[in-house]
Amino acid sequence: MSIIITKNGKNAEKIDKSGFAYEDRLQQYIDDNPESIPLYEIKEDIRVLVLAREFETGSGPIDAIGIDKDGDIYVIETKLYKNADKRKVVAQVLDYGASLWKSSIDFSIFTQQIDAYLDKKSNQNTAQKIKDFYEVTDEEVTAILERVQDNLNHGKFKFVILMDQLDSRLKDLILFINENSKFDIYMVEFDYMALRLKKILM
Repeated sequence: MSIIITKNGKNAEKIDKSGFAYEDRLQQYIDDNPESIPLYEIKEDIRVLVLAREFETGSGPIDAIGIDKDGDIYVIETKLYKNADKRKVVAQVLDYGASLWKSSIDFSIFTQQIDAYLDKKSNQNTAQKIKDFYEVTDEEVTAILERVQDNLNHGKFKFVILMDQLDSRLKDLILFINENSKFDIYMVEFDYMALRLKKILM
């Protein structure tokens, strides 16, 4: 698929689909541009705040962990289509969820890990980041964090698998799981279009 862009009906430029050579590039893009994930199809008017990348669990690091204003937790795993067995990503995200749930007794450990990431990235802690991102009061931040803690304690997660191209067998597996379980796994095919900035500004 290609997209044509113009300015005032002139200087047409063709944008082709551009892939990511490495998963960490895709992870970084999602961290910088969380609004590019079409999670509004899950819940209307959703804005996901990516709190941390490479969030460590007993089962390994989650590519990205995020929340929304309702306190829902998003476990986001990125995979490139070129990976050999893409179906393993399902077991991977569920393993991360189980590990998060098991270690959720002390919520302060969860927030301390996020605080450490945010401090390096933006000199903020979890509460400050939530307050700035959602433009809410301190009381609303407390309420959001209480809902995050409750979801963590009950193992309520939204699993998001983000790929540059979807695999049909993986689609079937996720449809089967969603049909026969109490939780949902969301698959997102991420089409990335690249064009040099100077061309856009012409």
